[in-house]
Amino acid sequence: MTATLSPGAWPALVLNADYRPLSYYPLSVWAWQDAIKAVFLDRVNIVEYYERQVSSATFQMRLPSVVSLKTFIRPTRQPAFTRFNVFLRDRFTCQYCDSREDLTFDHVIPRSRGGQTTWDNVVAACSPCNLRKGSLMPEAAHMLPRQRPYQPSVFDLHQNGRHFPPNYLHDSWMDYLYWDTELDP
Repeated sequence: MTATLSPGAWPALVLNADYRPLSYYPLSVWAWQDAIKAVFLDRVNIVEYYERQVSSATFQMRLPSVVSLKTFIRPTRQPAFTRFNVFLRDRFTCQYCDSREDLTFDHVIPRSRGGQTTWDNVVAACSPCNLRKGSLMPEAAHMLPRQRPYQPSVFDLHQNGRHFPPNYLHDSWMDYLYWDTELDP
């Protein structure tokens, strides 16, 4: 379950057993209630805490800000073919005009001309470009996509997701989010 990313929600960053985030985009977070439940069910280790705590008549606990799963979840090798993942592959940008508004997707080779709805034939496009291209072939419409469509790897999507950080990142998360980026000297 994904929590609203705001300071008042006290979300917990969820790491796999190897201390990598389960996903970057959307960022793998749980609501504080789910994180505490997972602690009691012995499914996670608490890695970092918030200063905030919760209490009942018989119990007190600081809220976890980072948890790691006790059991490693093998990442999928091939991402699902979804509208969201097409947009993420294309960095939420129209492949014809670079607009980020009113996105839809376009069949490079139109379905009316035998094009299929696959990774290799679908690109993110804004509605005006999609309408302008219509059922024309790219050359006839003078609209070639900026990037040839391809089936991304999970790594490709993670890399692209890093360009769209969530609106809230707690300081305690930073050591776990970008650990594999090159360090400045």
